[in-house]
Amino acid sequence: MNVLTEIENEVVVAGAGPTGLMLAYELALAGVGTMVLEKLHQRVEQVKGGGIQPRTAELLESRGLLDPLLRRAVPGEPAGGHFAALPVPLDCSPWRTRHLFPIAVPQWEIEQVLEERAIAAGARVLRGNAVSGVESDDDGVVVTAGGLRVRARYLVACDGGHSTVRKLLGLPFPGRPGTHQAVLADIRLSAVSALVPQQIGHMSTMTRHAGGHWAMLIPLGDARYRLTFGRADRTDATHDNPVTAEEITTALQAVYGQETTLGAVENSSRFTDATRQLEQYRTGRVLFAGDAAHIHPPLGGQGLNLGIQDAFNLGWKLAAVVQDRAPSGLLDSYHAERHPVGAQVLHHTSAQRVLADPHPSEDVAALRDIFIDLLRLPDANRRLAGLVSGLSLRYELSGEHPLTGRRVPDADLVSETGATRLSALFGSGHAVLLDLAGTVPAALRLPPRVDLVRATCTEDLGAAALLIRPDGYICWAADSAVGGDTVLAAIAGGLARVH
Repeated sequence: MNVLTEIENEVVVAGAGPTGLMLAYELALAGVGTMVLEKLHQRVEQVKGGGIQPRTAELLESRGLLDPLLRRAVPGEPAGGHFAALPVPLDCSPWRTRHLFPIAVPQWEIEQVLEERAIAAGARVLRGNAVSGVESDDDGVVVTAGGLRVRARYLVACDGGHSTVRKLLGLPFPGRPGTHQAVLADIRLSAVSALVPQQIGHMSTMTRHAGGHWAMLIPLGDARYRLTFGRADRTDATHDNPVTAEEITTALQAVYGQETTLGAVENSSRFTDATRQLEQYRTGRVLFAGDAAHIHPPLGGQGLNLGIQDAFNLGWKLAAVVQDRAPSGLLDSYHAERHPVGAQVLHHTSAQRVLADPHPSEDVAALRDIFIDLLRLPDANRRLAGLVSGLSLRYELSGEHPLTGRRVPDADLVSETGATRLSALFGSGHAVLLDLAGTVPAALRLPPRVDLVRATCTEDLGAAALLIRPDGYICWAADSAVGGDTVLAAIAGGLARVH
């Protein structure tokens, strides 16, 4: 008879992918006892979804996490994002960001950086512990995994599109099943033809169609490539069959020529274009984030970014609830804010799915032509650039000021300690009350985890004072001097409001 080891934590996170590790870091940074349970004994060194969108880059920079990721980025000429791989780069410059282009970093390296930082902040990551049981009550949740029985106040399922936690709770995952499969593989080539790209470019230049296949090769350096491919006729192998070297060779040589020779397959997997989303991101003491909450076609490089931004939204709220700085109802705002964002991504990736069809019908080809023309119009390009990059996201928060719910550009500031940038104010994971015009009373005593920063700014941020949440969104703003009671009420409302 196996004896389970009993452990207590404040929060258990199921899954050590980018979403789970980002959340673990956010919680540990706030001083929350956090344990990550991961079924795999070791990380799979697969590139997977390694594209960091501009808004995600801003968020990572605000925690000091971007620089170590940039050192691991895949070399290549900067290229704008894309919508359905159409040949017009998305221009993010109208959105006042320092990060104009997506950044290519292998997913396993993103996970490595996040795990190192999470552990350094105090989180525990226990590998080789697959979740097998979840019991929840009014006071907490008990998770059984491997030889462990862990009791916590909350469980967050970040365990992927096939979420075990979601299945154990019997939660439906409504949506549309996949219509075809594709293969993702990290490979080495021992010989290449002139058709094989030498560096990363815009997505419209990276995808080729020939010999009944479509394929995309991303050079990673040292003869390594990320290969994505499928059959144009969609008569794909079943999802359960392992990917074979023969299958990869057939696709490679059909699209890139007989001279292109497969040297080795480092890892491979299949994926589909299924689209699904949980109806509720919270059920009692259990919350869902990342692919456990939503899946969609991997068009536009959205998935990893959607999950990391889920974690940024949830982390500070869950920490505030666990530490009794906010009522448990604050967690309902996580669903209220992030579910519509996920639904929007599912919606526009469905549109991209049609436009990116490798063998479009005559009608779809005509639609593509019109869409390409529209993308050349600045207003249309700006709209889709904001959508895909995440820079246009605005939460529906209560408040009369027009800035409420918006992100703040990473402006240059001069504070009492010298020149700085707005992003540098958020390394601790605190909220920031930014006073740009002596608007906030000098002797005001703020609650924990809210930092008052008095500074001047060379550009107009649209208000004299801004209360910015830990995830970088404005929850209150003022255009003129205000009393201390008004400020404290704004903090209570913006950082602890129950939706």
